[in-house]
Amino acid sequence: MTEQLRLMAVHAHPDDESSKGAATMAKYVSEGVDVLVVTCTGGERGSILNPKLQGDPYIEEHIHEVRKKEMDEAREILGVRQEWLGFVDSGLPEGDPLPPLPEGCFALQDVDEAAGALVRAIRSFRPQVITTYDENGGYPHPDHIQTHKISMVAFDAAADTVKYPEAEFGAPYQPQKLYYNQGFNRARTEALHQAMLDRGLESPYADWLKRWEKMGIPERTLTTHVSCGDFYEIRDKALIAHATQIDPDGAWFRVPLEIQREAWPTEEYELAKALVDTSLPEHDLFAGIRDNA
Repeated sequence: MTEQLRLMAVHAHPDDESSKGAATMAKYVSEGVDVLVVTCTGGERGSILNPKLQGDPYIEEHIHEVRKKEMDEAREILGVRQEWLGFVDSGLPEGDPLPPLPEGCFALQDVDEAAGALVRAIRSFRPQVITTYDENGGYPHPDHIQTHKISMVAFDAAADTVKYPEAEFGAPYQPQKLYYNQGFNRARTEALHQAMLDRGLESPYADWLKRWEKMGIPERTLTTHVSCGDFYEIRDKALIAHATQIDPDGAWFRVPLEIQREAWPTEEYELAKALVDTSLPEHDLFAGIRDNA
């Protein structure tokens, strides 16, 4: 039955798929689920965040090609398929006041028009389940917020042949469930923080929790907890494949895997849309779907 199950993960940039829900995807791949990552932009305006690679003139000049190769490697590690929507990275505006977004970038595209590219991908792949970002983008990067917007439109519009005619966008199809990635939640962060302290180790999350408290960020509703601790190593390998974005000696990897598996062996999601009956909390993105697959 699992050969009929299909999961689509919609992300803004290459590397997002490896930092948000990667262990979940690897778990489902191991069970025979067909998993497709849809990447909205090429990450062309992303900064080189790995200090070991900063200042490399080849990478700076060919960042688009480099990030594409990184995505290819991460895709192989995770065992997923991957498709580019072809939009141009908007960059992360910084300063006060914030500068305008660059002309032609993803975040400035008309939402309905941009959603058409995702509608085409949905109709082609025909996923029962889609994961994406919440209305805040997970964090307020303009490309993450735009990814949320086109995902919400495309989820409903994939079955709408009036707005998105079959001749141009493919045969109509209606996904059954849509989730927001909520892996960076406070409960998880506090659990890992305390697990490190209990073992006499320095926690990388102390400053995170202070900022969380200071900013007063409201808690999201965690509806779905997918047990995937056995796939954390694959997740980390995929993340490290994005060498321009990830320092292998950085904070991402300071909590040993055995502690992570013991203290928090799940990845979390927020169920945003469901056209099938399901009971909360869930432990499977395909809850309510498997029996009808």
